[in-house]
Amino acid sequence: MEQSFEKVYDYHIMRPLLHPAPEEITVEGILHALSDPVRVAIYAEIVGSDCSQICSTFVNVTNRNVPKSTLSQHFKVLREAGLIRSERRGVEMHNTSRCAELEARFPGLVAAIVAAHNRQLQLQEAS
Repeated sequence: MEQSFEKVYDYHIMRPLLHPAPEEITVEGILHALSDPVRVAIYAEIVGSDCSQICSTFVNVTNRNVPKSTLSQHFKVLREAGLIRSERRGVEMHNTSRCAELEARFPGLVAAIVAAHNRQLQLQEAS
């Protein structure tokens, strides 16, 4: 089945940022996107934030330096899985969680994943 994506155009560069429609977001896509430790750490921080986050905020997200090109790829995977919405503002990409849309589609899923991730971090810090 071919996915259709909502196109959000960046009129400065004219490259579309692809975001799946809520009905096209799948559990498998979410789990795949969050299977990487860097991506789940990025996503947990975005979910826990009151405002949009720029990509460069996450250069040291896992206590190691993540190259900008790698960060860009991680954000693309999160965006195309339907977990975040990205918007270009000048030279910065602002990222927000699509929690409300995901909660409506899969009640409790994102909250459970983020809670499990946070619990895992607590256990790692305690040991």
